[in-house]
Amino acid sequence: MTRPTLALALCLGFSPVVAPVVATAAEPTPIVTSDVLKLKTAAEIDVSADGRWAVYVVSSIAEKAPGSGTYRYDRHLWLAELAPGAPPPRQLTFGERSDGSPTFSPDGQRIAFVRADGENSQVWLLSLGGGEAQPVTATKRGADSPVWSPDGTRLLFRSDLPSWEIGAPLPWSSERPGRSHGDEPDWAALRDAGKTPASPAAPAEPTARPDGTLAEIRAWLAKNTADGDPRVYDRQDLQGEKDLVEAGFTFSHLFVQEARHGAAAVAITHGPADFFDGHWTPDGRQVVCVTTAYPIHPDRVTDSDLWIAPADGSGGRQLLDWPGFTVANVVISPDGGQVAFLAFYQAHQGYTEAQVAVLPITGGTPRLAAPAFDRDASDLSFSPDGQFLYFTAPDQGAFPLFRVPVTGGNADAVVGGPRGVNDYDFDGGALVAAVTSVESPWELQVSNGDGREIRRLTDLNDSWVSGKALSRPSVAWVQNDDGKRVQYWVMEPLGKKPGVKYPVVLAIHGGPSAMWGPGEFTMWHEFQLLASWGYGVVYANPRGSGGYGFDFRRANFQDWGPGPASDLLAALDKASRLPWVDTDQLVVTGGSYAGYMTAWLISQDHRFKAAVAQRGVYDLKFFFGEGNAWRLVPWHFGGYPWQREIAEILDRNSPITHVENIRTPLLIQHTDRDLRTGVNQSEALYKSLKVLGKPVEYVRYKEEGHELSRSGDPKRRMDRLNRIVEFFERFVKHPEPPPAGAGAPP
Repeated sequence: MTRPTLALALCLGFSPVVAPVVATAAEPTPIVTSDVLKLKTAAEIDVSADGRWAVYVVSSIAEKAPGSGTYRYDRHLWLAELAPGAPPPRQLTFGERSDGSPTFSPDGQRIAFVRADGENSQVWLLSLGGGEAQPVTATKRGADSPVWSPDGTRLLFRSDLPSWEIGAPLPWSSERPGRSHGDEPDWAALRDAGKTPASPAAPAEPTARPDGTLAEIRAWLAKNTADGDPRVYDRQDLQGEKDLVEAGFTFSHLFVQEARHGAAAVAITHGPADFFDGHWTPDGRQVVCVTTAYPIHPDRVTDSDLWIAPADGSGGRQLLDWPGFTVANVVISPDGGQVAFLAFYQAHQGYTEAQVAVLPITGGTPRLAAPAFDRDASDLSFSPDGQFLYFTAPDQGAFPLFRVPVTGGNADAVVGGPRGVNDYDFDGGALVAAVTSVESPWELQVSNGDGREIRRLTDLNDSWVSGKALSRPSVAWVQNDDGKRVQYWVMEPLGKKPGVKYPVVLAIHGGPSAMWGPGEFTMWHEFQLLASWGYGVVYANPRGSGGYGFDFRRANFQDWGPGPASDLLAALDKASRLPWVDTDQLVVTGGSYAGYMTAWLISQDHRFKAAVAQRGVYDLKFFFGEGNAWRLVPWHFGGYPWQREIAEILDRNSPITHVENIRTPLLIQHTDRDLRTGVNQSEALYKSLKVLGKPVEYVRYKEEGHELSRSGDPKRRMDRLNRIVEFFERFVKHPEPPPAGAGAPP
């Protein structure tokens, strides 16, 4: 069973002192910038019912043409036999492909998967007996998230429908003042049907004219809106990730189709609601899913419930509406008697942690399976025998895989220690997990259900990492001014020598509820690169971070700046006692919330030689209107900018308020299409510093959104990394040439 990966992997080091740099080869070379092109990941794992095979998706970077210096991302299916001594995994799909969501048929002979092809994705089938993959769906709106019926004859999938295809009117009132739904021609619907108001087959529509009657003018205006010029909104959630959202609404619905090309797809959900995360009951007669209904405008709905629908499309009903909770990630027990899901208490939005809940499939009152577990659960599944529930959760810098008895009890780590579980699947007695560690950024491992007898399954990165010199992080704790213990890590500079002092980077995480640890994949390369350039690296999880319980996570309420900053500086102060740290050679960087924190720190503290603030937020009142993460303002500060007492808190916590105090040389990085934080945030900070005559440089990346550092164009990712290093190198003095900058071969 393939589930979406809901969390990134982190792992925990346990040594209380700084460990020596580890060389993984006889003549190891330093990590360099272009090594980011070598990183491969494997996720979307599905284990066959008999536990013999695993299929998964490998994501990699390929050069578009030899020597071109331009790159693309490929996603291919791979197949691994899980028995000890089996042949190495083999690749199933090739070429410039984006394949995903693979899932075995119940008999293990076929794989259904999703292939992105043009504007839409469709479900394809691949026979393990041989032959080319073939498309099985041909839906106009695309198809994804395939799930086999228990008898292997049908496929359940999801598709997004525009409002004119849901078969019901929108139940909420139009929020265009003085207007109502349907009071103008729906040009998008007419064009989608291949009609125009002038065609004989179309119903009569008012003529669209700029100089006509009011009805004709409205029709003309509506036609312009349908052309996307201008865009007309009646909603508060305007921003996507890289573009403004399209006008109008679409709804996610579930369909069932026979597992053969050309078969008709039958809708099993209906109306103005979203349905997703569907799973078959063991008898193949019904589907249980998560639903979000919209009796009011969708922007104002924050509650999701459980739904059960007949697989023949004849109806459906609500299975659970739990007052005070919203739900996600539903799964069904192997015997079909129970459903489990993640429940989020809504009283503390922005801070609430997902809890594992269980409900009889006949309905009733849900119960919490691990009520004492004070962590944010994700990626939930039943064990094949139905006795346990498995899930991942952040925990003190790691992402272990936990399990708890279905009957309730304590959650125990199945895959823990200094490792992070990115994704996993468990069937037929075989547990396959995608694991990150310091020594290996991402590999698949196979074990039994309790995490024993672990074996390496893949060689995605080991072959090239084995020739690299790595710096190992060491863990420590410091008590903050609020009496809470703050966890942090220190990485030594590559090639550190006794008696020599080295510069140090304070690296800060975003979120603000993210959590870093030594095995966190997204920073694996960047931290090793900084160490290779002769920097020590200090990173911490200040108050507000996930992985330490609700109270610690909510400790930054109405306090994004002073409290978390004091935690970070306390960790840096303690790390600075190490004999090799040069306290006159400190620099700082971070992105998103950490871009905010970087600017905050240099407006309050002047110890840093240089700083790089990436894709940050710098004016919290303005952030409310600009970014798609604007709800962090009411959730984390308790109100809105027009409320005087809240405005004062937002101003007090905004770096822009203290911009005159900044004197540290600052590089600001942002992207042209970042609508999560809003690019004008960086423009305002840059202009302010320029007016004040402060040392500042501004870098903007074309085409990219907020995820540049993780999934942006590979060349731009390398540019970003090199600009950070180059900016630090302007102001930092090294005791000797750093390994990565001494002409070492890549």
